[in-house]
Amino acid sequence: MNKYKISRYWWKHHAYKPVVFGMIGLHLLAALAFLPQFFSWSGLVIFAFLYWVSGGLGITLCYHRLLTHKSFKTHQWFKNILTTFACLAEQGSPLVWVDTHRYHHKHSDEDLDPHSPVHGFFWAHMLWVLTKVPEDFNATDRVKDLKREKAMLWFHRYWWLPQIVLMVLLFFAGLLFGGFNLAISWVVWGIALRTVAVFHATWFVNSATHTWGSRNFSDTGDNSRNLWWVALLSFGEGWHNNHHADQNSASHGMRWYEFDITYQTIKFLELIGLAWDVKLPKVKL
Repeated sequence: MNKYKISRYWWKHHAYKPVVFGMIGLHLLAALAFLPQFFSWSGLVIFAFLYWVSGGLGITLCYHRLLTHKSFKTHQWFKNILTTFACLAEQGSPLVWVDTHRYHHKHSDEDLDPHSPVHGFFWAHMLWVLTKVPEDFNATDRVKDLKREKAMLWFHRYWWLPQIVLMVLLFFAGLLFGGFNLAISWVVWGIALRTVAVFHATWFVNSATHTWGSRNFSDTGDNSRNLWWVALLSFGEGWHNNHHADQNSASHGMRWYEFDITYQTIKFLELIGLAWDVKLPKVKL
């Protein structure tokens, strides 16, 4: 019996119960999107737009490539906007997210990896999120660079606030434009279903791309893979073997067919002066 699978022992000793119940509630709320009375085309549009804002610009571009790996530089004010977008994904503060991901790279697919399929696919996908963090996990400080920024310390404390503000705005805007059912529709599609979808897209990078797919680089020392459908869901993160071979590169796609929309976004930001010192791949195929 251990923490890597659901069991009575896990529930008693390792389950982070507030997160477990919160996650169950969020998934049940997201399921309301499929009831006819809560479907709306405007809700679907809001879902798609916020999926890109929170998952693409937020988690992939900001938390991962900018804050964790410093794949490019930008203005502090724009970094704050991107971090706000990332907080809409409800995946924790920038300090915690970056710390966990840097730790993952340090121990990728080893016993200490916080979310590796070596402990089971379901563990890597989401059970690790529902499990209490070991007390000694943050013994080594991996985010000293972010702690020097006052804005990041603010986001560390109030990362949950942008999502609450957005939920209130969506509800009252829906109420104003279409009544109670539209208000609920916008909240269900724009908050619950969208957050759940971004969760699973992000988690598939931890689970699926360390289980299935092809490898351009066999010497990464882990089980990272390139998986096209995860790349589609996660705005380019599915070219994961490429990423593990060259962690600081702003581009994860290295072959002509490995389309990386986040890298194209970074190139656009560079074109208009919002990104610079963009790091290109150092490894060659």
